[in-house]
Amino acid sequence: MSLIEQWIRPEVRAIKAYHVADASGLIKLDAMENPHAWPDDLREQWARLIRDTDVNRYPDPHARQLTQQLRSAMQIPASAGVLLGNGSDEIIQMLALALGGEGRTLLSVEPGFVMYRMIAAFSGLDYVGVELNADDFSLDMEALLEAIDEHQPALLFLAYPNNPTGNLFAVSDVERIIAASPGLVIIDEAYAPFTDASFMPRIGEFDNMVVMRTLSKMGLAGLRLGLLAGGEEWISEIDKTRLPYNINVLTQLSATLALSHIAVFDRQTLKIREARLQLFRELQEMPGITPFQSEANFILVRTAEGEASALFEGLKHQGILIKILHGSHPLLKNCLRITVGTEAENRAFVEALKMLLPGTSFQPKI
Repeated sequence: MSLIEQWIRPEVRAIKAYHVADASGLIKLDAMENPHAWPDDLREQWARLIRDTDVNRYPDPHARQLTQQLRSAMQIPASAGVLLGNGSDEIIQMLALALGGEGRTLLSVEPGFVMYRMIAAFSGLDYVGVELNADDFSLDMEALLEAIDEHQPALLFLAYPNNPTGNLFAVSDVERIIAASPGLVIIDEAYAPFTDASFMPRIGEFDNMVVMRTLSKMGLAGLRLGLLAGGEEWISEIDKTRLPYNINVLTQLSATLALSHIAVFDRQTLKIREARLQLFRELQEMPGITPFQSEANFILVRTAEGEASALFEGLKHQGILIKILHGSHPLLKNCLRITVGTEAENRAFVEALKMLLPGTSFQPKI
């Protein structure tokens, strides 16, 4: 037995590291980022702010000014506690550490956000994934309620809208899940900027529900900032697992500045919503392509049998990177996911995809 086999936990060795594709020189439509850069006047303010900022001291450990900006921008109830993380991934990890333990379970739906399962493995939690309904990716309530009853999960994550399918779950179904869950239910609203639905105003209505958000999708992906909002007692306990000074000085200042200009990002979000509708309509017209309605900043499509890999490689050959989901889960067979880009990026994608659909002569390079 090697030292690796002796000391690295089996559940860690059994999984693959999170893969980020190299997008060098490509139109990047694979990672659900806001494609719009900051306007020049805001960039100038940012540059002056950074120039006048010293980094020889530790940041505010509680990021108080930033937290106040977040409360206002995201309409967090005044009675709720707020916890910040280095992206929502760190918050998922904090939750797993706070509520984890031998024999405890983290439950979610599949296909869903891969980090729920990965962080469960890192943290020594048992992971249970309940499949969505195959036809429309809605919640299979009978299976979910049975799983909750059987496994008594300490943590239950629901992405709302869901990634990678883009759909919202029925409010009544989510309410039933919260009521049936013995542990903490986390409503992951990473894509809140692209939908009007939210459980944020309902914090305090349920004693076992918290809401998680990220600023990545609204246009601050490079800053790595997420938040958890919920009952003060929950937040106080989970905060004990947060590493000191986890939100650095530059992130605190940059995000505070950005949120003081939230109208800029609201306009960008509106453009993305409008572009999503246009892109969806164009995809509907393409033979062999079935797009699914989305409330996020991406669209999931199902291709004709056996075409997903060829289309992915063909698009990459033409300088466009999207996400191939075929092979990641049985319900995502023949599926691709396209981030909504700028008008020019979407146009380039649509024209390239039309050229690659069956009947063309393109053959991907091996």
